[in-house]
Amino acid sequence: MKAALVGTDGTLLHEARRATGRKRGADAVVETILAFASDLRAHGEEHFGESAVAAGVAVPGIVDAEKGIAVYSANLGWRDVPMRALLGQRLGGIPVALGHDVRTGGLAEGRIGAGRGADRFLFVPLGTGIAGAIGIAGRIEAGAHGYAGEIGHIVVRPEGPDCGCGQRGCLETLASASAVTRAWAAASGDREADAADCAKAVESGDPAAIAVWRDAVDALAAGLVTALTLLDPSTLIIGGGLAEAGETLFTPLRAAVEERVTFQKLPHIVPAALGDTAGCLGAGLLAWDLLSTEVSA
Repeated sequence: MKAALVGTDGTLLHEARRATGRKRGADAVVETILAFASDLRAHGEEHFGESAVAAGVAVPGIVDAEKGIAVYSANLGWRDVPMRALLGQRLGGIPVALGHDVRTGGLAEGRIGAGRGADRFLFVPLGTGIAGAIGIAGRIEAGAHGYAGEIGHIVVRPEGPDCGCGQRGCLETLASASAVTRAWAAASGDREADAADCAKAVESGDPAAIAVWRDAVDALAAGLVTALTLLDPSTLIIGGGLAEAGETLFTPLRAAVEERVTFQKLPHIVPAALGDTAGCLGAGLLAWDLLSTEVSA
């Protein structure tokens, strides 16, 4: 888990990390979150002379931000956790905002990161899976049921691998960092090899690595062009582990997207700027938004 104290302008004042401890069960994870938040608040009082005035928390899985409930997370094992109420109680009744981890990271990238100044953007982190955050006029569109932006489950190869969602050939089964890791481990015969190793092999000219990389980039471009057709963003921000390959990813990806578009306008395709601090910064922005909404109301 990552946590931070965030200033009014999005400045990162203090950052801390702590093990989730998910092997101890969902209840233990929730208690760890509450204790972490309490410790962070105490740090602010000790080192900055004042207490945090609001809190934001971003969690994976299905989130009901309006009700403040962490509905479900397969990785963390919880269901229907009243996260906002629990945090509010632990933190002395200050306002608490709850958000989805990817959308919260997208909020930060859009406002103070790679999408700064873009009225319409799409943030796509390529990690264990692939998700997306749709930025519109400084806000993130969650959709009617909280599922907007799930670009990883666009089917790009109907006869492709089975996906955990029940479909076949979803984008994340072909172009996530996990997918590249699986494909390169199989192609190289090295079960310990991962996506970063594949990128290095591509840079050294390894034909097998180039073939694996090309397949992933081609699938990614197909999924992104579908998203561009629907959303028409001015900026497309790519983050996550796979984006750490830099131009080894971005040069062929920009070319593959350009080859596929017909009438669509090409967005600026740029790497994410905030790295793994995006979620912390975004949670802080959610908290400040909560306060500004209360003041305007």
